[in-house]
Amino acid sequence: MSDLPRCPQCNSEYTYESGDFYACPECGHEWSKDAAAETAEEGLVIKDAYGTPLSDGDSVTVIKDLKVKGSSLVVKVGTKVKNIRLVDGDHDIDCKIDGIGAMQLKSEFVKKA
Repeated sequence: MSDLPRCPQCNSEYTYESGDFYACPECGHEWSKDAAAETAEEGLVIKDAYGTPLSDGDSVTVIKDLKVKGSSLVVKVGTKVKNIRLVDGDHDIDCKIDGIGAMQLKSEFVKKA
């Protein structure tokens, strides 16, 4: 088993070293060894429904109609949410949605915009 990190872009296990970088033959993504070490130290990486890593301040788009618990409101498909904040827990995105207010979303129902 290789001790090289998986690709942060596509999660491929077939990464290889290329000088001071790691490279992925499947998607062509390259990243520095320093960035890989920082990611390993951070631990949990939250990804959207398509496997793209998310970070604080990103904008995301909702990919499924979501009913708001305790209300008759619905967050519609295609709703763009700006300036998200990542948190630990089942619902791992804290955000503010226009017309609804502050709420938490699961990363499996959004894609990075």
